[in-house]
Parts: sequence; structure tokens; C-alpha cells
Amino acid sequence: MKTMYQKKFKGLTLCNLRYMVLFLSVVIMAAVLISPGLASADTAAEIDRNVDSALQNLYATTPAAKELSKVAKGILVFPKIVKGGLMVGGQYGVGALRGGGKTVGYYKSVAASYGLQIGVQKFGYAMFFITQSGLDHLKKSDGWEIGVGPSIVVVDEGLAKSMTTTTAKKDIYAFFFKQKGLMAGLGLQGSKISRITPDKE
Repeated sequence: MKTMYQKKFKGLTLCNLRYMVLFLSVVIMAAVLISPGLASADTAAEIDRNVDSALQNLYATTPAAKELSKVAKGILVFPKIVKGGLMVGGQYGVGALRGGGKTVGYYKSVAASYGLQIGVQKFGYAMFFITQSGLDHLKKSDGWEIGVGPSIVVVDEGLAKSMTTTTAKKDIYAFFFKQKGLMAGLGLQGSKISRITPDKE
């Protein structure tokens, strides 16, 4: 009899734990969505200012990024991505595509993730499109899921030190960053990038 009650109690505890995890996931995701800068849609002018600042900081801390900018067909910059969750998570951010030194389009980056994760994290990333075919794929896609299509290399500190414009042969090179320099341990696989019209969102 005691064993039967122990099993029932254990089952009830696990059930409650699942609900608690789900509840906390929802709370953290809500915090992500109402985070400053995400609670209301950024205007085109705000996105452009943030992209200018992000590129300035990236070039100042990472010479390889500045060198790639000289040969890139386009540069897609997401100044701030907010990522959060508990077991089930997500991330979101808006940015701009630069070409010829000016903005040629606005985009959002969205992703969902599953597994051991907790809390909220903020970062940015920039994608340097080295080939025209890679850039064309972005422009023609009705929502581009990263990992399908052009080849992408995520640049870490080690690669950044040895990279030159002559050795950059892949379609796209991506840099994760914060204000103080490159970030490690992040990936783009599964992120979906879609075009937006900021002032009408």
C-alpha cells in the first residue's frame, strides 16, 4: 500500500514539475517579448541608428569584419537579438541590409530552441555576403531559414585573426558580437530571416 501511494505522489510531483517548467518558460518568453526595444516596433530611423552603432563597434574591435566589408556584396546587421527561455526558448530581433553604404532593406530574425536553457541573453550579429548568389538567395526568399541554401561560416576570435579577403571563399561570414567584441558559443542554424517594413509593422 505504501509503495502505491509513493508512486502516486511521485507522479503528481513530476506532473507539477512539468507545469512549473512550462509556466516559467512562458514567463521568460513574455519578458523577452516586452523587453525594451521589442515592446514596440522600431522605426526605420531607429534601426538605421542601431545598425550604424553596431557596425562601428564591430569594426573597431574586429579588423577582419572591416576588411570583409570592403568586398562584401551586402551586410545584414541585427544590432540586438534577445534570446530567452526555460527548456523551450526563442529569440527575436530586427535589423537592416546594407549595400553600397546605405540601407536597402529591413529584416527580422526569429528562432525557436529546445533543450537545457534558462534566462535571457542579448547579443547582435552581422552577416557579410561575399557572393552575389548568397545575397540573391536572401532577397528572393520569402523567409530564409539559415542552414538551407548558401554556405555560412560563423567567425570566432581564432578565425578572425587569420582571415583575409583572399581566403574568404564561402558565401556568407557571420560575426556574433556584444559591445566589447566577438561572442562565442552561439549558432544561427534554424533562424528564420524575413523582410519587414518597419514603419508599417
